[in-house]
Amino acid sequence: MISFFVLIAIGFLVLFSGLFSGLTLGLLGLNKSELERKIKLGNEKALKVYSVRKRGNLLLCTLLLGNVGVNSAIAILLGGVAAGVVAGIMATGLIVIFGEILPQAFVSRHAMVVGAKTAWLVKIFIIVLYPVCWPISKILDKMLGDEMGTVWSRRELKEIVTHHRKSEGSRLDRDEERILHGALSFSDEAVKDVMISRKHVFVLEKRDVIDGKVLRKMKKFGFSRFPVYDKRLENIVGVLFLRDLVGVSGDVNVRDIYKKKVLRILDSRRLDSLLGLFMRERIHMAVVFNAKKRFVGIVTLEDVVEEIVGKEIVDEDDFFEDVETEKRV
Repeated sequence: MISFFVLIAIGFLVLFSGLFSGLTLGLLGLNKSELERKIKLGNEKALKVYSVRKRGNLLLCTLLLGNVGVNSAIAILLGGVAAGVVAGIMATGLIVIFGEILPQAFVSRHAMVVGAKTAWLVKIFIIVLYPVCWPISKILDKMLGDEMGTVWSRRELKEIVTHHRKSEGSRLDRDEERILHGALSFSDEAVKDVMISRKHVFVLEKRDVIDGKVLRKMKKFGFSRFPVYDKRLENIVGVLFLRDLVGVSGDVNVRDIYKKKVLRILDSRRLDSLLGLFMRERIHMAVVFNAKKRFVGIVTLEDVVEEIVGKEIVDEDDFFEDVETEKRV
């Protein structure tokens, strides 16, 4: 009869050994930053897990102390019902297979679910073992500092997006993957990488007269905005909007209709900075200069957006899909 109760006790201890072992791997394998993001998105399981996971060293001490305690109890009880060597082999087999391998393999795959369902039990363990574990956890906090959240580089984030899109059951499609890649990459690009070079830009002199011939040339370029210069090309003084010619009859002087507000930027400026500038100034085109202050081209909001979406935006008035390469629509 005594042996039967001992076996029942050993069975319960093995279960607790597996629980402690599995939770140690599963809960501590969950990233605090990821749990915080899931909580903000309304994930209730993450909220339950975070309540015990937020103090990592205290959780670690509690689970390890509990695991060592039940494993020692298993060895002691088996030593009372079997010879020394046999008890050692039995204890090792039970602990390794049922107390380590199987629970860790299961919990590692379902850490969030198991952690949420057992959070209340873990809180009890923490309270019971608090007098012993708290001082140890505080020493670890002082020695090691706060846990470092996982921070990914842009290249790693792009790889994560690609991996997620290729995963079974993913709802991310190729277009979304391309746009996310573009959004992560465009801040590394400079204006000179996307601008329309000077040779492909139709410019107007401040004293020019727009007649039928000039108007046809403007339309042929397919742009709605044209830089205006004064005497020399480097002296850009404004922008002429094609829409301002609508309804105008006869010849018109450029100086009478051009807008004097113009953005001048260097070709080394980053696209994320340029996008912010466009939004603040409410202007969709900037004239580009190099380090020697020479006019080298223009860049538009559309050029920045194309870099983000990873595809040329072509409308019904465009003659070329890509102006720089002169690839026709």
